Amino acid sequence: MSSPKTLHQLAPNGTPGHYVIGIDLGTTNTAVAYLDTRTVLEGDLPQIVPFDLLQLVAEGEIEARSILPSFLYFLGEYERAADAVRLPWEQNPAYVTGTFARDQGALVPGQLVASAKSWLCHDAVDRTANILPWGVDQPQQSCSPVEASARYLAHIREAWNEAMGKEEGDRFEHQQIVLTGPASFDAEARELTVQAAHDAGIVQLTLLEEPQAAFYAWSLAHHTALKRELDDGDLVLICDVGGGTTDLSSIRVQIVDDEITFERTAIGEHILLGGDNVDLALAHRLEAALGEANLSLRQRQALRRQCCAAKEQLLSQSGLEQLPIRLLGSGRSLVGGTLSMELTRE
Repeated sequence: MSSPKTLHQLAPNGTPGHYVIGIDLGTTNTAVAYLDTRTVLEGDLPQIVPFDLLQLVAEGEIEARSILPSFLYFLGEYERAADAVRLPWEQNPAYVTGTFARDQGALVPGQLVASAKSWLCHDAVDRTANILPWGVDQPQQSCSPVEASARYLAHIREAWNEAMGKEEGDRFEHQQIVLTGPASFDAEARELTVQAAHDAGIVQLTLLEEPQAAFYAWSLAHHTALKRELDDGDLVLICDVGGGTTDLSSIRVQIVDDEITFERTAIGEHILLGGDNVDLALAHRLEAALGEANLSLRQRQALRRQCCAAKEQLLSQSGLEQLPIRLLGSGRSLVGGTLSMELTRE
């Protein structure tokens, strides 16, 4: 049996890290996975493990979930005083990130920061200035796109240390971090991403283009048939459709002496179109089918979230043809005012 490969590096303070942590910092959602380098054997495929992120999902309710919605919500004074927004690593936060931030911020948009990643590549604004939430003049409750991105990464750091960092060598700051970013980011947007990572305490950082990361994952999943499916000189188009953006890249396959390598040959422009637009279109279509019904803001947000969940189920389970969507009434009509509809695969 082969001995474990040594993949870890020393952090600047000399403490060896045991993990390689991959972070997909998305416009709408952020996901994390990791590899324990102590378990990697020569010739074996690495075992990549998804990491569930501890976060506030409702007042007084904390859960570990597979994604961290990329939203930041500045808490009002009454919310901070309510003592229902504590996190294990922060007893009196001024803001929260994740699921509760997304859901509560939809009801109070003047306190919500969204799409910080897209702002990083907006060269018509100062991306280091406190411009978010956009159009809201509240200096005490604002941040820059760089700072918002750093706060998402800092949340990941704290969630990791809470769950995995009991020993010094397992703490987030000692690990090798691979952070993905759009291929369409220009040099300045990449530098700002690196700045956000450093501000969040990331020391050992590797940037990887998102379409390339997707292609590497596909290659790993199909490694046994890779040389049968790809020929020397083939061009592969990668369409990375995220929550808020779409990224396109082409990769050329090169096979020399039975070794297969890949070269990125072209990238597309940064397209502000993604799964969020699909969810919104589905919600608008279902709302229009209700006729005279006048939905409240909460009902519209609930409809959009249910459309997103139903869409993902319908696309991932071939046997499903339709799913019910139900919206509770409000006030005195909480039960009797329930609205029912269906989202179909078509």
